Amino acid sequence: MSKKVLIVDDSLYMRTLIKDALTEEGYEIVGEAPNGETAIDLIMKFEPDLITLDNILPDMIGTDVLRKLKEEGLDAKVIMISAVGQQSVINEGIELGATEYMIKPFTAEDLVELVNRII
Repeated sequence: MSKKVLIVDDSLYMRTLIKDALTEEGYEIVGEAPNGETAIDLIMKFEPDLITLDNILPDMIGTDVLRKLKEEGLDAKVIMISAVGQQSVINEGIELGATEYMIKPFTAEDLVELVNRII
């Protein structure tokens, strides 16, 4: 059975890059969200196995989405993705339940390797 993935990023380019890389690897992309509110709706609807979560979204930040997941008791694996490599942000994400943290820019190969390792 293929693993369900939700992609959360305000950049269409990044969503496409992630989607193409993971689809090729056999993962099922159940949805794409350009903002936090849509992400939370899709997470509740699909309960994905894995979420790639951009930290800077138009309506909230990735850690807000993580807080909501925690409140709802959902235990999807989360890879936080951000151009911001600040240790405090990384630590907060991990404390709130993110499984891994990836800093932009990254290659499709790096992403696939990380996803395969944590799934």
